[in-house]
Parts: sequence; structure tokens; C-alpha cells
Amino acid sequence: MKHTFHRRHLLGASAGILGSTVLPGWAQAARYPNRPITLVVPFTPGGSVDISGRAIAERLGKVLGQTIVVENRGGAGGAIGTAQVAKSAPDGYTLIVTSQTTHAVNPAVTPKLPYNAETDFAPITLVERLSNVLLVNAALPVKTFEEFVAFVRAHPGKWNYASSGNGSVAHLSMELLKARAGLAITHVPYKGAGVALNDLLAGFVQVTWNNLTSNLSNIVNGKLRALAVASPQRVAQLPSVPTFNELKLPELNHTSWTGLAAPAGTPDAIVSQLYEGMRTVLGDPATKQAWEARGAILPEAMTPDQYKLEISERIRFYRDIVKTHKIGLD
Repeated sequence: MKHTFHRRHLLGASAGILGSTVLPGWAQAARYPNRPITLVVPFTPGGSVDISGRAIAERLGKVLGQTIVVENRGGAGGAIGTAQVAKSAPDGYTLIVTSQTTHAVNPAVTPKLPYNAETDFAPITLVERLSNVLLVNAALPVKTFEEFVAFVRAHPGKWNYASSGNGSVAHLSMELLKARAGLAITHVPYKGAGVALNDLLAGFVQVTWNNLTSNLSNIVNGKLRALAVASPQRVAQLPSVPTFNELKLPELNHTSWTGLAAPAGTPDAIVSQLYEGMRTVLGDPATKQAWEARGAILPEAMTPDQYKLEISERIRFYRDIVKTHKIGLD
């Protein structure tokens, strides 16, 4: 009996030591999540990133069996909310909706960004791809991309394009288009995509580059005209609009995307659980239907390591655009 008694105590002590010192990440992940999760959208409500975040929260929350609360922390082109998440506890209870702006364009064009997109986060997976669209005010007398190019060349310097700000996706993409097509068209930066869209609709500017999901209704009702899409193939809602690949401009045929990430240092077991949860969400036919209804593209399966690589590659892509075409960001 004495031998059994000591053996039990030794086993219990060993288990206690292992549980407290060797496997803290495993122990934490084993009971994750046991309270609500905060999902930060680093932009104001209503935009494409916010819409994506709310769709993620609802569906992933059901898979995890826990409430996911969306919190908008907008400002500085997404940098404020993104920096706050980078400094959050790496316990899986604060996540962020990553975007092309926060995790590709901002790092490529902003020297003193208050976060490092490549080292301050644990990427989880890609959530959706978003087709980008070259848009003109419907009053502009062009109906095709070729007509647009000819029209702008015939009136150099007379027309303006809007962007959501210096260094934005729209700014860099339009400057690349100008260089490739030989266009003289003036950049008018705005403090946000919403304000830029309002002036485009009013005719104060004539052209912009934006994602399809934010502009589909204006295209359908005839207020804006889509001339080309950056998408793997033509989009179902705009079957007559060619892709930039079809127009022999493959370097412009990049989709935007949103994804999911946690602060760097989040235990691998939690990252894996969130990844598997998102695979369940994205594999649901109802998700595909919901994504397609708003013009988003259900993404290819992308592991955390693959998403990390996608972020790094896209940062390099935009840095090259700025350097090659000497794009001013002041």
C-alpha cells in the first residue's frame, strides 16, 4: 500500500508540473474558446471589410460555439485598429480582419507604420477575394475600356480619377494603369472611399478603381459603368465586362482580399483551431451563396503559412509599383 501511495503522489505531482510548465499552450487551447472573442475591423462600419468581418463573426461563432463580437476601430487607413491588435494579448480572444490595405498597401508605402504586417501577426487564412473594377461616371461618353483609353488620350489632362487617399489600392492601381496605357489623367485623393464615391456619382471626378462589392448596386442601376474587372474570370454579375487579363494587362488583374489573423505569439493549437473552423465555414454551400450574392469570391484553401507568404508577396508587389513608377505619396 505504501508503494502505491507514493506512486500515485509522484504521478500526480508530475502531471501538475507538466500542466503548469511544459504544456501551457496546449492547456489553454484545450479549453478555447471559453468566453466571447473580439473581432476587430480596422475601418468604420459599412465598407467591404466590415461586411466581411460581420459575415465571418456570425458563421465562425456558430462553428466555435462562442459569441464573436465585431468591434470597429477605424482611422489612419486602418493603421490604428491594426496596431492595437498587434499589441493585444496573443490568447486567441482578439482577432483582426486583415485586408489588402492594412497588410499589403500600408506596409509597402508607409515608412513609419505602427505595426509590422509580416511579424506582428499570426495569419490564419484567406476569407475572400474581391474583384476590383475600373469605374466611370455613366455620363462619360465611353462604354468599353478601349473607348475609355481613346477618349482620355484625346483629352489629355482634362479628366480626374478619385481614390480613397494617397497610397491606397486605387491610387497605386490607377497609376499603374496610366503607365501601361499611356494616359494623362489627374489623381484626386479623398479621405475615404465613401467620399470619393459620392463625388464620382456627382460627376466631380470621372473615374475610380474600387472593389465590386461596394459598387455593384450603382453599376446595376446605371449610375456607374464598369469597363474592366481585376478577377480570375469574368464576374457573374457583369458578364459583358472583360478582365484585365483579356485586355492584355495581367499586372492589373490582381484581386483584393480579406483574411483573418491573430496577434503574433498566439499558440499554434489555437491558430490551428481557428483555421479548421474557417475551413468549415468556407466549405458550407450557404457561405458560397452568400459570398457570390455580394460579388465576393470564395477563396482557394490557404493555410496559415500560405497566407503569410501571400501577404509578403503582395507587399513586394506594391513596393515595386511605387519604386518603378516613382509614385509620389505626399
